[in-house]
Amino acid sequence: MDSDHLYRVEKKDLPKLELLLNQCFAHDPLYETLIPDPEVRKRLMPELFHCDMDEFYETCEIFADDENLNSVLVVSDEAEPYNLFQFYLSEAKAALQTDTYLIREDPSLQTFRNFLKGEDYLNSSWTDQLHQNQRLHIIYLAVAPNMQHHGIAAHLMNEAIRYATEHRLMISLETHNEDNLEFYQHFGFKVYGIVKRNFPLKQYCLIREVQ
Repeated sequence: MDSDHLYRVEKKDLPKLELLLNQCFAHDPLYETLIPDPEVRKRLMPELFHCDMDEFYETCEIFADDENLNSVLVVSDEAEPYNLFQFYLSEAKAALQTDTYLIREDPSLQTFRNFLKGEDYLNSSWTDQLHQNQRLHIIYLAVAPNMQHHGIAAHLMNEAIRYATEHRLMISLETHNEDNLEFYQHFGFKVYGIVKRNFPLKQYCLIREVQ
């Protein structure tokens, strides 16, 4: 994905975005389900987002609304060619690092087992059913809590939609918060399906058809 209206995140920006994600997802239903112990969650989430940002910087595109980094948009452009070896190497490194964090922060292995049981919530495997490689997948769209309700999320989404429309791409994403559905439906997304496996947690899988 390319954009002349968003700031493309640089390597030096990643620590600030890790803090941003930790703030935005502190009470996200997914993490509260997989990491039910508040103390473990407090220690573990910054490490998980550090791992995510390292992986996504290598394999995806990361944007913010501007250099102040009050927001983040992480997208995977499935239509773009990529280095398969680098992709799987980055993915394997991230998986190993994540497992290390899970075991270190919760030696009882309960959190580690939860992540194994919750794999379907974490890997976006539902998108395989779409049989559509001409697709933009939104991994993260988040705005700092003190900057919400200022149109920043809409600005990020409009840029993703502009790019997808120009390149005739479907857009896919998932959310674990039912309250987010109205926002996405406003931009033309519809619920493709709902994942609910091993936990009383619903993952809403959304798509925006090629326009």
